[in-house]
Amino acid sequence: MRKAVLLGFLLLLAIDTAQQVIVKIVTDRIGPLDLEQIQGWLDKLLAEPLALGIVGCYLAAFFTYTALLKHAPVGPAYAAVHGHVVTVLIISIVFFGEQLTLLQGVGSAAILAGIVILAVTEKI
Repeated sequence: MRKAVLLGFLLLLAIDTAQQVIVKIVTDRIGPLDLEQIQGWLDKLLAEPLALGIVGCYLAAFFTYTALLKHAPVGPAYAAVHGHVVTVLIISIVFFGEQLTLLQGVGSAAILAGIVILAVTEKI
């Protein structure tokens, strides 16, 4: 059971990470929201094929998370769901050329430490 829960959280991490990366790609393609030109922006959004990927990832993440909550304690589960913050940061650095600041590094380490501490102190 413990291995299945761990694999479930890794799947959820992958889905959440993919969702955030797709959001980045879509917003780069369609541009920022301009309230004066909102209809044109919405038209571009609806014409963007990857926009469906965002919805698909959101639904997959929702169903994966709710399934995991049947077998994992809420505390570690909630913390683990936010691990995508770190994976998205890493992908942003590697693939989008963003810079890592000291504060982001410390924050990422704190997130990972929190997830690990909650995971090892709970029984699954």
